Amino acid sequence: MLESESRWEGKLGVCANTGFLRALDVERTGRRSVGAREADWREEAESSVLLEAVSHWRDDPYTWFEGSYSRLPETLRVNPLSPEKDWIEAWLEGLGASRIHWFSNPGSAWEMPFVRGGAQGEVRVVMNALHETGRVTRQEAVSMLPVLALDPAPGDIVLDLCASPGSKTTQICEHLGTSGAVIANEVISGRVNTLVSNVQRHASRSAVVVQHDGRHIPMVPGFGFDKVLVDVPCTGSGTTRKNPGVWSKWLPSSGRSLHELQHDLLRRAIAVTKPGGRVVYSTCSLDPVENEAVVARILAAGGVRIVSPEDMLQGVPSHPGMDDWPTLDDNGRPCDDGAVPKFLKPPREEALSSQIRKCLRIWNDSVGGGGFFLAVLQKDSESGNKLVEKRTPEMSPKPPADPDSFPRPIGDEWSVRLEEAWGSVPSSMWARGKSLLWSTEEVKRIWDSERSRKGGRIIVPGGQWRPLKVIHLGLIAARVRQGELERVVSRATRSLRGKVSGPFVDVEGRILDEILLGNEPEPESIDASLGVERGGRVLVDDSGDCLAVWIGARVTPMVSESEKTVLRAVRGLPIALDEEE
Repeated sequence: MLESESRWEGKLGVCANTGFLRALDVERTGRRSVGAREADWREEAESSVLLEAVSHWRDDPYTWFEGSYSRLPETLRVNPLSPEKDWIEAWLEGLGASRIHWFSNPGSAWEMPFVRGGAQGEVRVVMNALHETGRVTRQEAVSMLPVLALDPAPGDIVLDLCASPGSKTTQICEHLGTSGAVIANEVISGRVNTLVSNVQRHASRSAVVVQHDGRHIPMVPGFGFDKVLVDVPCTGSGTTRKNPGVWSKWLPSSGRSLHELQHDLLRRAIAVTKPGGRVVYSTCSLDPVENEAVVARILAAGGVRIVSPEDMLQGVPSHPGMDDWPTLDDNGRPCDDGAVPKFLKPPREEALSSQIRKCLRIWNDSVGGGGFFLAVLQKDSESGNKLVEKRTPEMSPKPPADPDSFPRPIGDEWSVRLEEAWGSVPSSMWARGKSLLWSTEEVKRIWDSERSRKGGRIIVPGGQWRPLKVIHLGLIAARVRQGELERVVSRATRSLRGKVSGPFVDVEGRILDEILLGNEPEPESIDASLGVERGGRVLVDDSGDCLAVWIGARVTPMVSESEKTVLRAVRGLPIALDEEE
């Protein structure tokens, strides 16, 4: 039995008998019964080291426990860059979804009237399609907070240091709109693939995916980032509502083992931020060793200060950072371990303590979701940029060339081809393999900027990505086949509309409806000119809906099933359900 259990062991039983696990009810989720597993989770939670630890971090562990067990509701963000934004929000309201009141523009965030994964029938099909096409992003509500605190603005150059799976990267893109740039970094190859998939799904122009050890990410651009998000790897002790395995696996030693990595990532983030820039440090952990201790250690080194996030996160139910905590053994009990480094313990200087109290703790029970921690740090504007100060006129005589797999700005040849095919050439177009990519002016600015090598002793001229390892950038605008322009990619059609004219063909709305319902008309029945030359085109009607097609013997849609589903829903056409439905 826990040392503190006698204070509230009776309350645990009451809690379990009053709907503590009701969110997993079969009638609500439509899933098979998981009652046996629920009982296991409850037993694990009641006897967990995490629960014991929380009893030493809070005076009311029962209250926290009650809010840390039931399944999370489905929450999502609506992409403000989507032309269907208003329709999506009206659709969500019709389902009984409620706006998350503390979420601030751009876009909107919603809590669905069912638990995660609980959508059924046509609702499930449409929600999946909206997510797969980047019009909405499924994301835990508290996970949206760091970007709101970072407050990126159009034109900013932002670094997302630990970016995978990409929900925060795409949220940053929504703040940036059609300008600015976010360097989305991930070191693990498998997670890089997930990050690229989510960035491509979102179809934003401002993202650049790179692969580096975040502790050593190069100073690119050489002038430093405007803002940096550091959502570090952590033990996930705040995620019990979506990851019940945490109850049985979490140990205090796990947090201590991650502290050094977390500190090094935050330190590097500050180093590559320009003077006066902002850094947001965040975790989904409740352990002060992973949170306040990391921030206090950084503050002690100087050059940054904590900015209270209250103005940026108005209405968020939160608590101040902890300025005192015990050292815990792996039973979750306080211990007097002289071997624990001083920087893992609470600071004794009031100047540091007052600073870390400006951090933000979100406990599960206060927000009705997951637990979270964040700190907003401002780099001193007068401290200067050490990298700039170390620069010398010495230039790298032969900087290594970028691999062929890296994207490059299009040359004169492709500019001529696009002018002929599209009528004009959008700015900041890039070529990579079989794709033409469309990015922003700020991405081109990064490409052109000088950067340092080996601690600033050698300056590498712009006009290349090295030493960045670039995996993907921007929006895939068109496909190339055998060196020739083949077709406009479906997700780029709305963005390119108004920028280019060549691929677009005006048609009546009934034509789009017919194709979306599975018919493939002959080209001549739509427009006499379509039967002249085979190839990719984009049909557009008076409402502005675009449909990428291939013109051959028939007019064939070149869009995903998810895109078809969304267009059918928006246009009031029947929705094709999955076979299991």
